[in-house]
Amino acid sequence: MSKEKPSFTSKDVEIMNVLPLYDGFFKMVHYEFRHKLFAGGWSDLVRREIFERGHAVAVLPYDPIRQEFVLIEQVRIGALATSEYPWLMEVVAGIIDEGETEESVCHREAMEEAGITLTHLTKATSYLASPGGTTERIHIYVACTDATQAEGIHGLDYESEDIRVHRVSEDEALQWLESGRIDNAATIIALQWFFMHKQRLMEQWHSSESD
Repeated sequence: MSKEKPSFTSKDVEIMNVLPLYDGFFKMVHYEFRHKLFAGGWSDLVRREIFERGHAVAVLPYDPIRQEFVLIEQVRIGALATSEYPWLMEVVAGIIDEGETEESVCHREAMEEAGITLTHLTKATSYLASPGGTTERIHIYVACTDATQAEGIHGLDYESEDIRVHRVSEDEALQWLESGRIDNAATIIALQWFFMHKQRLMEQWHSSESD
């Protein structure tokens, strides 16, 4: 079945002005634009402040022999406003720097944040983090690892990282999903994708080893 042709394209948005507001570890930019309306014609001038932090990857390491995930735990100041406990259980993740590929970031961050190596790196999906306020797109990967190598405290001192590594069974991860213990988007999406596609993913990994 063919998909319905989109009503609008990027050409139906006109950027009138872009004004940098802040340029530090992250950036804030003021946009003024107008766009085509569903009813026809053009909108009035729209003004929005947009958070610019680049794009990122998130990778879920999985050990198929032990049926365990490798997750990390670290404090997130943004969670403090709505969470009593702002130390979050997360997947390995990092921003894509200039000149890097998504895959290279997965491998780099897995070593920096969890001290593990990855094989069978598999692209799962990508999503817009919060397109009403930021341009960030996050690319989700799943990869094979040896969970017995995952232990200790990791992170880069110059980025003020204090990261604890966890080995988490499939049953426990699923329980954490259902109870809300895991409540950040990248980790929820990565785990849900894994549980939806596990059989096909394991077949794909096994097939690649047989080639």
